[in-house]
Amino acid sequence: MSRKRQTGRSKVRKPRPTLTGTIRIARPGSASVETPEGVFPIARGGIHEAMDGDEVQVVLVGQGSEARKAVVQGVLQRSISTFLGTYEIAEPLGVVVPLDPRLKHDFFVLPEDESPSRNDVADGDIVSARILQYPSRNVAGVATIDRRVGTPAELDMSIETIIASHGIVTEFPQTVLDEARLLKVDVARAFEEHPSRRDLRDRCTFTIDPADARDFDDALDCRRLPDGGFEIGVHIADVTHYVAWGSSIDLEARLRTCSTYLVDRVIPMLPERLCNDVCSLKPAEDRLCMTVLIQLDENAKVVSHEAVRSVIHSHARLNYDEVDQLLEGTLTEEDLAISEGNPHEVAEAIRSLDEFAHLRALVRERRGAIDFETSEVKVILDDMGRPIDVKVRKKTRGTSLVEEAMLLANECVARTLVNAGVAAAFRVHERPSPDNLAETVPILRELGIVQGKEVDRLIAGEPEAIRGALRKADGTNNEYLVNALLLRAQKRAIYLPHNDGHYALGAKAYCHFTSPIRRYPDVIVHRALKAVIDGQKGSPEQRSIGKLLSQLCRTCSDQERVADTASRDSQKVKMAELYSGRIGERYSGIVVGCERYGLFVMLDDTCAEGLLPVRALGEEWFTYDATRMTLIGENTGRIWRLGQRVAVQVEGTNPSLGQIDFSLPHERTSDEG
Repeated sequence: MSRKRQTGRSKVRKPRPTLTGTIRIARPGSASVETPEGVFPIARGGIHEAMDGDEVQVVLVGQGSEARKAVVQGVLQRSISTFLGTYEIAEPLGVVVPLDPRLKHDFFVLPEDESPSRNDVADGDIVSARILQYPSRNVAGVATIDRRVGTPAELDMSIETIIASHGIVTEFPQTVLDEARLLKVDVARAFEEHPSRRDLRDRCTFTIDPADARDFDDALDCRRLPDGGFEIGVHIADVTHYVAWGSSIDLEARLRTCSTYLVDRVIPMLPERLCNDVCSLKPAEDRLCMTVLIQLDENAKVVSHEAVRSVIHSHARLNYDEVDQLLEGTLTEEDLAISEGNPHEVAEAIRSLDEFAHLRALVRERRGAIDFETSEVKVILDDMGRPIDVKVRKKTRGTSLVEEAMLLANECVARTLVNAGVAAAFRVHERPSPDNLAETVPILRELGIVQGKEVDRLIAGEPEAIRGALRKADGTNNEYLVNALLLRAQKRAIYLPHNDGHYALGAKAYCHFTSPIRRYPDVIVHRALKAVIDGQKGSPEQRSIGKLLSQLCRTCSDQERVADTASRDSQKVKMAELYSGRIGERYSGIVVGCERYGLFVMLDDTCAEGLLPVRALGEEWFTYDATRMTLIGENTGRIWRLGQRVAVQVEGTNPSLGQIDFSLPHERTSDEG
């Protein structure tokens, strides 16, 4: 009797490959993992015991048409060791509840831990806690209290929550503060250490910054040459003279990577002793700098440039408003805030820089640079931290002349480093992807901005095609919309240990050199530039930097995003607070976002953004067109689209989340009196 042949085969499940990456938690329940193989969303419930920034091991689940998602298998290295939280008493234990909503576990303070009494912590206080034991599936988290921060009544809890949510470090270790306290400006010693340091104190040098700036890390001078050209000096605080590679200050700056500018405070990269004193280019005081001396022809094309160590003596601390008023003729030379020297000489230098900036913008445009119109929105607070006004700062002649000088100095330094073959933190901006640009086409075509062959050229990322679209929209109701769409399609500029050019600037080589007080990549560039100047490209310091450069560039790029997000979030919180006192008031605005659930409207006068929910548009069903980003009423056929002008009424706010809700104004009838 024959045995039936077995036709089916048992399937052996292959083990899923594991990947290593860094977890990023955007908000509770929304996370992704960045791996060398790509960025993958975390599956629901797949975060497990991981925290934001941890190095984790994951497996991928899902296949075929289903997008692959990651599940955390284990934590390889922790990124968070301290956090802010609310201390609660639950006898016999204490409990610290994190302010950061992405930290889903509470932490116990054990009965034998004397840190609450030692720090005079009471129930409900906000504390800085240090993790002793990380929570897992079977083990509770344990922490100890490092310091009492204050009570909720003493603190601005919305801002403190933002700081905690983004993991921003606010306190400097005592070793860093002690090291900074010993630093002082010593020009004579600086000349002894480097006799080649240039004495530029006789040049008419000045700073131009916002009126409320406290740290001045760049200064300018400019004079016209007999042949009609320009000689410009861009002077940048010599931070690396004071901050040695591997010192306590340097190691702390590497962790922070940049200063964070919140609505109510600056959380600096360097201790205040450095950023607001020793390295700050204060007027009427000698300061050590790294200077780029640039000669240009009458058309603002670079003839030559040289980078040197220097000493300067600023004659004036000017702000953008003063410079704009001088150039417009509403402020006299004598009214300039000159500390020393001749007001006429300073005024002539500013006028020359203004002419240089105009010519330099043309040079950049001809080589393919793209300038997007952007505005800087700042909520003004009173002494108690309450919002009282909004200042919207757009590009002006004053901001442009400073910007063009800084861009040029950064380019000259980048060329120097590339020509010398020195590795550094280069600022790289890649060409936008055709897919991202193609997504803008349906809306741009509908607005009449692009048509025919212009579409193909725009999708290919040709700078002239993008500039052409921006020019067509300039001065129209669609100006903001077209700028926002094309800007959103761009890739984000990042730091890399090698030069790959800068697409938006049309620059073959670019780096950040001009703000070492607030950006660590600039510190790296200063060290590399000094190695070139001193002929020590292969020095032990440069070799040490080279080993860490890739990781430093990644960290700086990541932390820049964190600082930018925290800054925007803090502005949104105070903007929502401001409009909490304006419930029922009407404003005009423009639709800047469209989702299935409603429209995002930006107000004309303050650039405040809020949601006009779909339920407020009328009692009908709306169809969402994701391609054209429109909402269409099924009964009325009314279309709501990006760039549309709209009148709205403030319906409500949620300041802690930075949210403003709008409704359509209710038209009063005669019966309502």
